[in-house]
Amino acid sequence: MNEPLAERVRPKTLDEYISQHHLVGEKGSLTNQIKKGIIPSLILWGPPGTGKTTLANIIAEQSKRPFYILSAINSGVKDIREVIDKAKQSGGLFTAKNPILFIDEIHRFSKSQQDSLLAAVEKGWVTLIGATTENPSFEVIPALLSRCQVYILNAFGKDDLENLIKRAMEKDTLLKSKKIELKETEALLRLSGGDGRKLLNIFELVVNSEADDDIVITNELVLSKVQKNTVLYDKTGEQHYDIISSFIKSIRGSDPNGAVYWLARMIEGGEDVKFIARRMLISASEDIGLANPTALVMANTTFQAVTAIGYPEARIVLSQCAIYLATSAKSNASYMAIGKAQQVVKQTGNLTVPLPLRNAPTKLMKDLGYGQEYKYAHDYQNNFVDAEFLPDEIKGTTFYKPGNNAREKALSDFLKNRWKAKYDF
Repeated sequence: MNEPLAERVRPKTLDEYISQHHLVGEKGSLTNQIKKGIIPSLILWGPPGTGKTTLANIIAEQSKRPFYILSAINSGVKDIREVIDKAKQSGGLFTAKNPILFIDEIHRFSKSQQDSLLAAVEKGWVTLIGATTENPSFEVIPALLSRCQVYILNAFGKDDLENLIKRAMEKDTLLKSKKIELKETEALLRLSGGDGRKLLNIFELVVNSEADDDIVITNELVLSKVQKNTVLYDKTGEQHYDIISSFIKSIRGSDPNGAVYWLARMIEGGEDVKFIARRMLISASEDIGLANPTALVMANTTFQAVTAIGYPEARIVLSQCAIYLATSAKSNASYMAIGKAQQVVKQTGNLTVPLPLRNAPTKLMKDLGYGQEYKYAHDYQNNFVDAEFLPDEIKGTTFYKPGNNAREKALSDFLKNRWKAKYDF
């Protein structure tokens, strides 16, 4: 059997596993759970070729559990039910060694397919491990997501990718039979797009294409042996992230031409319309915000429209929205405000809610002073009363600073008129 290099050197233990130290390193969030065999149902989310399937295999091997694999590409509800029935028979109920069901590309499962997993996960018939390259918040149904922990796998860095090659050269029997010098790696890393599996397969192709067993890996050799990358847009590799980044930065930089160009690159590459529209939704709030509140409405309408009509017509709606966002005034004031507020919450913890602001649905709460001294703004001139709405420990803190644009200058004047010198508006 002609097994690819990536399969031949797939790590079988945590000690062999490269990268993802935040998950499986010495102090990783999954390390102790794996060693003890106490594994929750979980979703592994990360770019292609970063070790999601390998980690699932290691978890199953380490915990000595039955291991079932399904691919969302070619499995239906019937396949899921068959595996669950087998799992119930082999694992039994309420056992610490219940079987693991690994589902690759779980984001491709329909709602009904995901629904068919709920009872098995909830009742402990199986421990679900799902792998996805897409944001599970959007692609996994809430009921299933609430029953799983989500763990993020990071893209491989340069050192990780080079270590993958070196490990393959040390471990693989076929590679060890050759004398290989790794002189240059830039071309290998660039062509792999950060995908470990793709990197090893390209490396093997280059090695196997040389008649001599003495091989010096150089950028020139790699590029001469590997067909030049003619793909306009690789929606599963590094370009996926680089091009969406260029698209959003063009919008943020108020360049409609740049925005439309990068949008065209994604459309021609077959990028998911929902992915593009979601990113514009985020940009409408993060980069434009209150400088033009209609931008968020426009982006939301675009998301609904392109979801309904799909390609090819969706390209027109996406273009209209991208140009609108790029030509809108910009402000990140709302983005900065929530960031500052979250930081204060992390630093100060659960500060006591002032009594006037508390809800008082019962007589006891009213007797305790809940809601007393609260001044109803609509009873006062201009529907405003100079009161305190922050906990005593942080009163007077300014989180929101209006941006330097026409709309927010008006907001600044409004707030200064109301609050005078209390806040830095």
